[in-house]
Amino acid sequence: MDYDALVLVSFGGPEGPDDVLPFLENVVRGRGVPRERLLEVAEHYQHFGGVSPINAQNKALLAALRDTLDLPVYWGNRNWHPYLSDTVAQMRADGVRHAIGFVTSAYTSYSGCRQYLEDIARAREAVGPDAPAIDKIRHYYNHPGFIEPNADAVRAALAQLPGEVREEARLVFTAHSIPTAMNDVAGPERNGWYAWQVGEAARLVTAAVNSTLSRPLGYDVVWQSRSGPPQVPWLEPDINDHLVELSDQRVAAVVVSPVGFVSDHVEVLWDLDAEAAETAEKLHLPYARAATVGVDPRFVAMVAELVAERTAGVPKRALGPAGPSHDVCPDGCCPVPRRPTTA
Repeated sequence: MDYDALVLVSFGGPEGPDDVLPFLENVVRGRGVPRERLLEVAEHYQHFGGVSPINAQNKALLAALRDTLDLPVYWGNRNWHPYLSDTVAQMRADGVRHAIGFVTSAYTSYSGCRQYLEDIARAREAVGPDAPAIDKIRHYYNHPGFIEPNADAVRAALAQLPGEVREEARLVFTAHSIPTAMNDVAGPERNGWYAWQVGEAARLVTAAVNSTLSRPLGYDVVWQSRSGPPQVPWLEPDINDHLVELSDQRVAAVVVSPVGFVSDHVEVLWDLDAEAAETAEKLHLPYARAATVGVDPRFVAMVAELVAERTAGVPKRALGPAGPSHDVCPDGCCPVPRRPTTA
């Protein structure tokens, strides 16, 4: 397959205090999130001056990809400027006919995959019949270029812990919680593809870390950043609840790895560096947070490799039993979760 551009497709984030509420309203539109929860999350963004770090991080990734790929590289968001529809219009004006899309979500779920496909389709429809075709790159949660930087980040976080507790530390991997109805689609052992893939990434990272240690460390998978109405079940346990449980179990220390994310944006900085770190401090539990992959050269090289799979027939690489993900999502994959009915 020949492509004449790559488009980085991401979530988006506010660029100033006045952007915060309009941005959050875009994010939760149609989801029934209580207004008080919206205002609570808005305060998290205001803590950072109303500017989401995700924008600067996407710009850094954009620059790294432009230095690596022999293709024009564009950037479009779901929830804020530059909106994907505006980006697709610019691509059309530049003569792009067939692009490949890299999405900043490594996992299968409605919000992390199918909704981005819907965003792409909606943007192309807005641009018109001569809009460029866009094919999405496959999931990469188990690619070495994702696992290895995460493993090194966990090792670096372990080194931040006091020496006397380091060998007794527990690894705790986090990802964004989603409604259980969104997770509960066909998947291994009926566990849902999203939770299974996050768990598999955590297992692979832990195996890589333990391969260099004299005493293997245990690990857990937990969730963060819940935002839905309280009556809707979401994946649990929450990171803060889990820290309390680990403290009760007399765990010596924790390293938290946000393996569900590819950059240190607000949900990582606030939920883990502020709230979870404060919980650990109150519990007198030594705590270190591992970095996300960001623009690690291996992660950037992975994107180029995923493009080369489609353009040059480069063999697909993946760790673990699941193997490489599919290039084209099957019909009905990651459906929109049903909303619970109320009497």
